Amino acid sequence: MAEIRQRKGKGPAKEEYRTAVVEELDTSESDAPAPKPKPKPKPKQSPKKLINDEEEYSPWLDILRVLSFLVLASCGLSYLISGGESFTWNLRAPPKYMQLDWWKSQLRGPIYLTPAELAQYDGTDESKPIYLAINGTIYDVSSNRRTYGPGGSYRFFAGADAARSYITGCFAEDRTPDLRGVEDMFLPLDDPAVDAHWSAAELAALKERELKEAREKAHEALAHWVRFFETSPKYPKVGYVKRDKNWLDKEPRKKLCETAAKARKPRKIPGSEE
Repeated sequence: MAEIRQRKGKGPAKEEYRTAVVEELDTSESDAPAPKPKPKPKPKQSPKKLINDEEEYSPWLDILRVLSFLVLASCGLSYLISGGESFTWNLRAPPKYMQLDWWKSQLRGPIYLTPAELAQYDGTDESKPIYLAINGTIYDVSSNRRTYGPGGSYRFFAGADAARSYITGCFAEDRTPDLRGVEDMFLPLDDPAVDAHWSAAELAALKERELKEAREKAHEALAHWVRFFETSPKYPKVGYVKRDKNWLDKEPRKKLCETAAKARKPRKIPGSEE
């Protein structure tokens, strides 16, 4: 291979050489990552031991756990539904959806009875349920046969629509849904000596206002009992009373019963109201 010589200049020139510096790296084992320990292999169980473990297993413990959970869940659900009344479903008045008769009535649909047919469910025939009606709606009160059955304190309500008696309190006399004139029990009695304190126009306006208030009181008195049966879990609704369209026209107008009539008070003189 031909040599390449540098041409000499005027002055002596020295060739410069660079010395490469080599650093030594410490590759000792202390800086190297430690190897991960190998997991120890699990000892293999012998077939004989596996068979013995399977023979020793008993499902009764798992069954006991499941039963304990179901008992605790049942107690908690009973306490929640009963509003703290019972842990063991011993409810005095279980909700309607927990009563067999309620489900039967839902599947069967509402029944329609005439007043004569309704009268057959007054409790005298123990093979039949006890029905009562209020404002045209029939309820099953068989769960309280002691009260609504023969000899009970509310026996007058059974087998009839006695809406009027719920307002007047005359159970025996007012076993009828005819509410005509029932608001009179809330009207004050006329007294010429007292009425003379108003002019004719003032007295007419006063009586009109009194009549309006009396009708509202009669309506609220009946509505109270209607709401009671509608919301009661003990007495499911089973149907409706079937009547002729103009049945009231065929009925004589009832007078106010004696008890309700005696409760009426005379109109008060202006300024004497307490």
